[in-house]
Amino acid sequence: QVQLVESGGGLVQAGGSLRLSCAASGRTSTSYAMGWFRQAPGKEREFVAAIGWSDSTYYADSVKGRFTISRDNAKNTVLLQMNSLKPEDTAVYYCALDLWHAVGARSANAAMYDYWGQGTQVTVSS
Repeated sequence: QVQLVESGGGLVQAGGSLRLSCAASGRTSTSYAMGWFRQAPGKEREFVAAIGWSDSTYYADSVKGRFTISRDNAKNTVLLQMNSLKPEDTAVYYCALDLWHAVGARSANAAMYDYWGQGTQVTVSS
């Protein structure tokens, strides 16, 4: 069984930065993709970014150039560096693990992921 634990959320002013972290436990292999999704109140969960085991990445258009996803395989951790934050980035952010698929356009489909974390709140004030 895999467990994912997110951390790093909080309150920040518009234009500021936050770094989210997701630690995976219960799996020793690093041959999997990791993704970040977010869900704002009253809205559907939406894709943010994904990274493959070979460090290939895929981003939602809304965060390109502002967010950077990376991973530390030695620590089974994936990071999401968020810069130039906007109030519309306010949401609960979830990390997810995909055991089977390479990173690409289908990474935006939540159904591709096998495990999910509990989420961490990010609030951006205007």
